[in-house]
Amino acid sequence: MKNLLYKMFEHKNLTREEARDVLLNIADSKYNDAQLSAFMTVFLMRSITLDELTGFRDALLERRRPVDMDDVKAIDIVGTGGDGKNTFNISTATCFVVAGTGRKVVKHGNYGASSVSGASNVLEQHGVKFTADIDRLRRSLDESGVCYLHAPFFSPALKSVAPVRKALAVRNFFNMLGPLVNPTIPKHQLLGVYNLKLMRLYNYIAQQEGIRCMVVHSLDGYDEISLTSQFKVASANGERVYTPEELGFKWAKQEELFGGDTVEDAAKIFDAVLADKATDAQRDCVIANAAFAIRTLDPEVELADALAQAKESITSGRAAASFEKFVRYNSEV
Repeated sequence: MKNLLYKMFEHKNLTREEARDVLLNIADSKYNDAQLSAFMTVFLMRSITLDELTGFRDALLERRRPVDMDDVKAIDIVGTGGDGKNTFNISTATCFVVAGTGRKVVKHGNYGASSVSGASNVLEQHGVKFTADIDRLRRSLDESGVCYLHAPFFSPALKSVAPVRKALAVRNFFNMLGPLVNPTIPKHQLLGVYNLKLMRLYNYIAQQEGIRCMVVHSLDGYDEISLTSQFKVASANGERVYTPEELGFKWAKQEELFGGDTVEDAAKIFDAVLADKATDAQRDCVIANAAFAIRTLDPEVELADALAQAKESITSGRAAASFEKFVRYNSEV
């Protein structure tokens, strides 16, 4: 590690193989917390390269506990986190809205490291018990339309660095990696990123790996479609900037998406969205993200129709019913 740190302190980049090797060593707990902290901090001082990001991804996927879902047409919906906005759990709520339309979601997530409530926090708040049992994951998918893969159960490196990430409490390159290492290696993904450089890196990796992917970024810094600004969507078909009006929505204010100071606060907003009792801003940003997830899975669906399907999932109660089934089944583990 010392030699790699000196190399990076001299503003040199890691090769793909070096990046892979260092992540394998992290997975094997070969470094102490001080070394891990220094290594993570370097990537706050400079941008990550494509070779570095790809090498890190190679290592995590190599050491992952694989989950075979190749026979299921499903999507992962996830943001990098680390945008500093501390929103409620928008992408997690989006998963159940998409499931409420009859589609399947294989979500990969974790506890919040730089925010109050990550996906694992809000699900655990509802009594969900995480599992690595493949049969149970498949049953959850069949019964509710959603299965949830708690990242530390499937990626040893993510588990080994969790205490350091939590102690640092700032964005680091593991935020960038989480959306890229779903152990099912899904063929469809809606990924949210906190800046445009990372959007292009993700889009390039998705095309190289044959993933049908839409990458979204709100231009005021959110790692999802927030409706607080214009937002950009990138895919294999190119890039486009949208305004909230184009989707039929009002502009939201940043404070309207704030998730609160505790997991309990965030969970209340999450519940209100699925029960169709949330504010317009809270509900509409989830509908917007769900619409683009629907179009990622089924690109023949026009945007207006995808928006209507997402809204109907909430107003009909099907999104809430999907979540209730998910909690009922996954609290029995």
